[in-house]
Amino acid sequence: MDQRQEQLHAILTAAPMVPVLTIDDVAIAVPLGKALVAGGLTALEVTLRTPAALDCIRAIAAEVEGANVGAGTVLDAKQYEAAAKAGATFVVSPGATPNLIAAGKDSAVPFLPGVNTAGEAMTLSDAGFPTLKFFPAEPAGGLAYIKALAAPLPDIRFCPTGGITMKNAPDYLALPNIVCVGGTWVTPAAAMKAGDWGTITRLASEAAALKA
Repeated sequence: MDQRQEQLHAILTAAPMVPVLTIDDVAIAVPLGKALVAGGLTALEVTLRTPAALDCIRAIAAEVEGANVGAGTVLDAKQYEAAAKAGATFVVSPGATPNLIAAGKDSAVPFLPGVNTAGEAMTLSDAGFPTLKFFPAEPAGGLAYIKALAAPLPDIRFCPTGGITMKNAPDYLALPNIVCVGGTWVTPAAAMKAGDWGTITRLASEAAALKA
């Protein structure tokens, strides 16, 4: 395992759950990040799905002590570079292309590429990425599918994302090939809109207490 993969493993294993965040307003990025870190969730994936995303990454990286802010929904090498310049400490993609794989190899910022088949997992592992995002987890076969990958692919670890909830997260985390889970349940829309950071910290604490 190279240094970047060691860094990624440390980031992802700091807590059993990675919040996947889609933030429209940069003004809430820092209080949201602080609320999540206060609850024990330190790896925060900010998706590049809004115009404010890169500014949110910059703000969290600069102002939220203890956070490892990552960039999610990275689709090409240009976005990868922009995320790294914004201060992202890891980069996440829903899938992998040759250009993204090349960017992940070239960058100092570790890469968590997305897969949902055994063949994709083998290809990415051969390319030097043994830790992968399994997406979309539930629609792609869920617990039974990822459990079945453990025996033939014993050296690959997954972070399943997509349809993961507080209810089914423990079942995923009990599997030997799961490093953590990703989800959105700790940031309900109503709490985000109201700035109810206490509720978000409480939900984050419950998620952080799950056993990886």
